[in-house]
Amino acid sequence: MNPENAIEVRDITKSFKVYLDKGSTIKEKIVSNKRRKYEKREILKGISFDVKKGEAIGLIGENGCGKSTTLKLLTRIMYPDTGSIEMKGRVSSLIELGAGFHPDMSGLENIFINASIFGLSRKEIEKRLDDIIAFSELEAFIDNPVRTYSSGMYMRLAFSVAINVDAEILLIDEILGVGDAGFQAKCFNKLREIKAKGTTIVIVSHSMGQIEQICERSIWIHKGVIRAEGTPRKIHPLYMNYMGEKRQEIADKEARRQRKKNGQETEETGTVQEARSQDENGEKDGSRWGNGDAHITKIEIFDAGGQEKNAFRTGSDIRLKINYEVRKTVKNAVIGIAVYRSDEMHCYGTNTRIDRLESFSLEKDGTVELYLKKVNLLQGKYLMDFAIESEDGHTADYYKGAASVEIFSVIEDVGVMRIDHEWNIM
Repeated sequence: MNPENAIEVRDITKSFKVYLDKGSTIKEKIVSNKRRKYEKREILKGISFDVKKGEAIGLIGENGCGKSTTLKLLTRIMYPDTGSIEMKGRVSSLIELGAGFHPDMSGLENIFINASIFGLSRKEIEKRLDDIIAFSELEAFIDNPVRTYSSGMYMRLAFSVAINVDAEILLIDEILGVGDAGFQAKCFNKLREIKAKGTTIVIVSHSMGQIEQICERSIWIHKGVIRAEGTPRKIHPLYMNYMGEKRQEIADKEARRQRKKNGQETEETGTVQEARSQDENGEKDGSRWGNGDAHITKIEIFDAGGQEKNAFRTGSDIRLKINYEVRKTVKNAVIGIAVYRSDEMHCYGTNTRIDRLESFSLEKDGTVELYLKKVNLLQGKYLMDFAIESEDGHTADYYKGAASVEIFSVIEDVGVMRIDHEWNIM
């Protein structure tokens, strides 16, 4: 194993037997031959990748592509049919909500059980106990049986244990979609913190925004093989365009079915006409994607005095004005920004969920203002991506390279940058 790697996956395959009508008793299995018939489904068809120590990667792909199976193989919940997986370091995982919890035991008792599964001794658990309970915010319920917990409370406790076992490798499968917006933001901030300490992270998520905030690399799994991998900024547009085309095919098929039903074989529905109009306007060129419920129409950049400009001295304040129109209400909206250097290195990103803004929905056209204070970027050109999502992770509009700024004057490179900022939703 390469000493620089934390995970090495080599040509793994995995198949499952899917019984069409499996008998539940021995008698049923003997009496009916049909109940012994099954279909063999090959989920993974030879996947290979490496994850370096301290790297965070995201696994993306449509449902059934094999990304969650890959994560379960990494946790050794199951094993590959062929191929090999090597991992170096203590592994902590969040695969299924409440996995390893006993419903009749209290939250406190389950902390000890769950943490011991990750390899901690009782003494080590006691040392971390206060931090686990404090992060979960379940002090008032910690002695209650976990069967009385809501799904959000389950997630809080499971996440709190997983991030406090000092693991070298953290595996997460879609679990961050559970819980309230405030706790999700707290989880993201904690993930950034443990990543900065050198923890290797592998995350499966349908939310492109989640992956872009945490990961340096995305791996797109398609029908059991790796279709593409690289920086999220390069891979996500390819994946979203594919998903958009697939949705359009379904919409076209449904439109044709309706036309045939109504005896209108040649008449196009508004959905098809709109999609073709978008194609003609170049909306699917990889620079932006989304379901179109909301649409970013204009980005304006100002200095602290209100003068419009796009060149700033290091340490200056930058005011951004994001204009948008709403075609369909975006409930519990999340608005975000990502800043990339010209070489596509991710420098900064935040959104209204991370900053714990009060929940809001976009119901009509409006404007968002973002005030970036004392922007200490190194000299060079920077691109800005803007996104509007609903709280469930569906992207209304992701505008790649929507704006750019030029920074002049040189400062010392001090590593990870943090910018004080302020949102104003109008």
